Amino acid sequence: MNRKTLVLSAVVGLFAPIITACGVSDSGSKNAAITVGTTDRFTATKDAPAPLDPAYTYDTNSWNLLRQTVQTLLIEPKGEGAPAPEAAEHCGFTDQGHERYACTLRKGLQFADGDRITAATVKSSIERSLHINADTGVAALLNTIDTIETRGDRDVIFHLKTADATFPYKLMTPVAGIVNPKDYEADKLRNGFLVDGSGPYTFNAESKKDTITTVTFTKNPHYRGSLTVKNEKVVMRVYGDAQAMGNAIGDGDIDVMTRTMSPAQINKLGQGADESVDLVEVPGLEIRYLGFNTDAPTIKDKAVRQAIAQLVDRGALVSKVYSTQAEPLYSLVPATLTGHSNSFFNKYGDPSTAGAKELLTKARITTPVKLTLNYTTDHYGSATKEEFEVLRNQLNASGLFSVTIQGTPWAIFSSAERKGKYSVYGMGWFPDFPDADNFVAPFLDKDNFLNSPYSNKTIQQSLIPETRRETDRINAVKALTRIQDTVAEDVPVLPLWQGKQYVAARDDITGVSYAINSASVLQLWELGRGLSR
Repeated sequence: MNRKTLVLSAVVGLFAPIITACGVSDSGSKNAAITVGTTDRFTATKDAPAPLDPAYTYDTNSWNLLRQTVQTLLIEPKGEGAPAPEAAEHCGFTDQGHERYACTLRKGLQFADGDRITAATVKSSIERSLHINADTGVAALLNTIDTIETRGDRDVIFHLKTADATFPYKLMTPVAGIVNPKDYEADKLRNGFLVDGSGPYTFNAESKKDTITTVTFTKNPHYRGSLTVKNEKVVMRVYGDAQAMGNAIGDGDIDVMTRTMSPAQINKLGQGADESVDLVEVPGLEIRYLGFNTDAPTIKDKAVRQAIAQLVDRGALVSKVYSTQAEPLYSLVPATLTGHSNSFFNKYGDPSTAGAKELLTKARITTPVKLTLNYTTDHYGSATKEEFEVLRNQLNASGLFSVTIQGTPWAIFSSAERKGKYSVYGMGWFPDFPDADNFVAPFLDKDNFLNSPYSNKTIQQSLIPETRRETDRINAVKALTRIQDTVAEDVPVLPLWQGKQYVAARDDITGVSYAINSASVLQLWELGRGLSR
């Protein structure tokens, strides 16, 4: 019996001019705690001592912890679509130029400890993220904000430097989260694993050797927002690898299994290997890519990067490592989003050793070019090592490259990448919001999250601003295509594949189809407990 369920959800690229609240929820069933397993790692290090501060963290793993506790003005609604009110009662642009955005807060907002939330609290929270301007690059999401004005206790007005039709989406992200100034200092990050807010749950983490082992999310009695919380408590347990997590759900120690299952586990569960566990497939916008330090001597000449683009066989890579769980990707923008263009295929076509050799010969590059491909061992799943073995073998088989691979734990890897210590490195991207802008600006704009030395003035000063002026995203396609074509020419990054998402759950757990959305947002409030088959 095949126990895999496919969830079809729309990825919407249009922006609503006015956003109005649907109401306040106070419901939630009194069930036993639901236990969720993950292999995501949450570590505090000397270089990154504040991994859960909204003003610092910029990865999906940590954001998915924050989203349960730190409330934002807007949220992506169930079933997806345009941003909907959360802490706000309503929000909308108040001018035709998309440069003035106003929100009115819900009445009676307060933090979990009972402290009152006002417009001034929202203002100080967002200004804090901008002021700290962490080296992760997360504050760049808010870089179109010029000033923030408050009127009374409930009205917040954002004056933007330039038109930004994507701004409502950015207000859904944790960097724009509302935090209590008594817990989060204005000019200092909050170190460790403490998280406080006004969201649907309170947060309590247990850790060992500066790494989280368990997080307990308890329903927040003071929560006022748009969400219906369908459980009283969720316990998240961190496992060292996919096998240990899989054993736990098989033994009944956990109820739900999220990121990151191995391809073999997904195939096995999809074939009905365990009648008590259902596998749900959710459309995803996750992408994987190679990043290049364009100042590094070995790849500074773009002919070297172009030759790599000419050689990589995405189809073979996906087939060997991920089977049907991913698709080859020829652009930074996923194929399911408005604005996608197959720019890399249009330029390079099928993999060709002869084509790569011609590129290197014209540039007078001595071969074989020696390179190390760096990847993280514990952030994107157990298949990452095999993926990089395939990439190494493809490049070395050409005779044009001499490639080695090096794996490093994420806590070290992420900091080293931002410091420019790697010439070539493998990364993944889970969108902050489902729009093409979020697949180009974070990589190519000023203060990008990769801290990449690559800079293209036309993209930064003309094309990105042009796309943000368009509320109807169809009208942004021409500029987005030019951006993608430029990336294919210069190759500061090399897109590899677009992935699907999976959640496994024991058969008495409800709401699994909504436990994660296409932007990889974990929605623990959707989980409930029903009857076992």
